[in-house]
Amino acid sequence: MAPGKSGKNTGASENPSVTLFREYLKIDTVHPKPDYDAAVQFLERVGTDLGLACQKVEVCQGRVVLILTWQGTNPRLRSVLLNSHTDVVPVFEEHWTYPPFEAVKDSQGNIYARGAQDMKCVSIQYLEAIRRLKAEGKCFARTIHLTFVPDEEVGGHKGMEMFVQRPEFRALNVGFALDEGLASPSDTFSVFYGEKSPWWIKVKCVGSPGHGSRFISNTAAEKMHKVITSFLAFRESEKQRLNSDSSLTLGDVTSLNLTMLEGGVSFNVVPSEMAASFDVRIPPTVDLKAFEEQVAAWCRGAGDGVTYEFHQKCMDQHVTSTNESDPWWKAFSGVCRDMKLQLKLEIFPAATDSRYIRAAGHPAIGFSPMNRTPVLLHDHNEFLNEQVFLQGIDIYARLLPALASVPPLPAEG
Repeated sequence: MAPGKSGKNTGASENPSVTLFREYLKIDTVHPKPDYDAAVQFLERVGTDLGLACQKVEVCQGRVVLILTWQGTNPRLRSVLLNSHTDVVPVFEEHWTYPPFEAVKDSQGNIYARGAQDMKCVSIQYLEAIRRLKAEGKCFARTIHLTFVPDEEVGGHKGMEMFVQRPEFRALNVGFALDEGLASPSDTFSVFYGEKSPWWIKVKCVGSPGHGSRFISNTAAEKMHKVITSFLAFRESEKQRLNSDSSLTLGDVTSLNLTMLEGGVSFNVVPSEMAASFDVRIPPTVDLKAFEEQVAAWCRGAGDGVTYEFHQKCMDQHVTSTNESDPWWKAFSGVCRDMKLQLKLEIFPAATDSRYIRAAGHPAIGFSPMNRTPVLLHDHNEFLNEQVFLQGIDIYARLLPALASVPPLPAEG
């Protein structure tokens, strides 16, 4: 803790939902060694307390998906899936005002912890909304499943990506899913109906080696310079397009960043090979085949011996309908109108587990009910105000009945 800083850790009048949230935040699920066992045990305990059925699915060694189920009155109908991930990204404690796994609450009610926004808040909001609805004696036609998945912060490859391929996921009979969104600094709530396709591209340039004192021709470095110039010129054009059109968000343009450079063995040796890695995020409005042809043209233009390979290449461009004729969206947006919530529809600028859910053929909306809140996911001093957190429970307590009461669809007989 920074010198002279003190936090308010306890309070006899604290809302029990806030207390539960802070308890979850104190579980250290940070990479590279997240304590998944502790998180699953905690969530299973809460689920059992709520009378929810519990199931654990080990998708690979040490990676367990926890499923909590509130059975509907008509289990033949497709279910509502509430997804959240249990892992959080690393921290640099020297930049934090309070220890990032103590869930300190300050005098303004701001709760500081890694995962406060991304996304342990949503996990507890789901559970506490269900607690409220069950206490009111409510029941609904559609089954509600909650899934708590590992490894989202490292790509979801040993989490949701594997889980959607398993019979246990298919048995959930998913009709519609909610997953994480982002905080919004304004009065509006961000709602994400699609995501960019992440492409991780590694370009290798092979050229003539030689002594560092000579003007060697056709070097790997000269080719790499052309590659980088082409990639970054495109980056600048997309950046300018975003900045010049106020109607666009980050999710509407292709982001591209040079993230790694490799090559060379000594100051006085011209290397025979160099490599550059790029992180590219492509909106669903872009023709992916045409974009790859552009990448190939940049590489060809740099000369012979220039190749590229993909370390990640997501080709799925599914988006979820936000048309009022869609029964799922009608239920979601209707509640928001009734609660006078201002929505801003966007393409998610990065990637979440929603992409695997959509690719499996299920509509999914990314929504974390945090307005008037700075976007601090992955940042130092991540926090969420307790009143914003509690408002999120109110919102889910209205959304879940609407979604779980969507009338039978034609495909459901």
